[in-house]
Amino acid sequence: MEDDAPVIYGLEFQARALTAQTAETESIRFLVGTQSLKYDNQIHIVDFDDENNIINKNVLLHQVGEIWHLSASPADKSVLTTCYSKTSDSKVVTCAAIWRMPKELESGNHESPDDSSSNPQTLELLCHLDNTAHGNMACVLWEPMGDGKRLISLADNHLQLWDLQESSSKAVISSSATLEGKGQLKLTSGRWSPHHNCTQVATANDTAIRGWDIRSMSQIYCIENAHGQLVRDLDFNPNKQYYLASCGDDCKVKFWDVRNINEPVKSLEDHSHWVWSVRYNNSHDQLVLTGSSDSRVILSNMVSISSEPFGHLVDEDDLSDQEDNHQDKRKEPLQDSIIATYEEHEDSVYAVEWSSADPWLFASLSYDGRLVINRVPRALKYQILL
Repeated sequence: MEDDAPVIYGLEFQARALTAQTAETESIRFLVGTQSLKYDNQIHIVDFDDENNIINKNVLLHQVGEIWHLSASPADKSVLTTCYSKTSDSKVVTCAAIWRMPKELESGNHESPDDSSSNPQTLELLCHLDNTAHGNMACVLWEPMGDGKRLISLADNHLQLWDLQESSSKAVISSSATLEGKGQLKLTSGRWSPHHNCTQVATANDTAIRGWDIRSMSQIYCIENAHGQLVRDLDFNPNKQYYLASCGDDCKVKFWDVRNINEPVKSLEDHSHWVWSVRYNNSHDQLVLTGSSDSRVILSNMVSISSEPFGHLVDEDDLSDQEDNHQDKRKEPLQDSIIATYEEHEDSVYAVEWSSADPWLFASLSYDGRLVINRVPRALKYQILL
């Protein structure tokens, strides 16, 4: 089989929630949450066996409701959070909870179980992040470098920092902040920065992006009209501490240096519809993934703003007189480019995620329940490594 060929896995339900199993660095594993109104919802644990190019899956029941957001503990392979909707007093509310998967499933194994969908197991509820007073949960963020004991939840216009206690069976709010201003302010997404000792978080609401210092729970910057329409997703550059990527309903992907918020460092307009998801590669920050309602996934090479621009370091001594023509080449600025456009989806791509175990591998999820696993083209991989 061709090394770069995609591997496709179809869920029987619609889905929009995807995460890599962050604490799992040995096996390639993704978690997918379903959205079904008629049936019990599920979390699919998808293990990718790289050598044989096959997918093994386990299914866990998530009986409390449709899953809107999923996030895996950075410290404990078995722990995850879901934001899910449920009906109470004929109103639909979005809640969040912390769960533990069964012991035998917590690390990726490539032993394919007997078809587990016939008797799926259930998740163990550790605790609710009880926010009924604070409106609907948009997402839950784990402290990136932490011990899995601190989380932030975004609910309507509230940002709350939670401390987990007693083996995650109890969550206590340690501090919170409220978004002030006119109108119905609603946080839609956020990202916890891995830099500055994990003291900063970025949030999106409407067309604005805000930075917060969670020690004082105060706002440190605000990019008022970051996008022409709703901001859908954010991601921090893992290697450059002030760099942040954003995407939104104006079909654009923008890159910001948060020290100078007047204009983006770069702006891309490669998608033809809303951009739902943007992700920096965890190891090579020039590689950026985006997923959109145009059903496409785009892998871009953002060399000009990366921490490791390759292909322009030529040793002076290597240039003899005959090689003068190389001189000009060396002065050319680095070109950002689209590496590949992936067309395996037929529906809106709501989420893209890099594997935590293999920096060259990523997954994308479209609303019709199609999960596609792809690799960075080999030629580019070697260009970056060599």
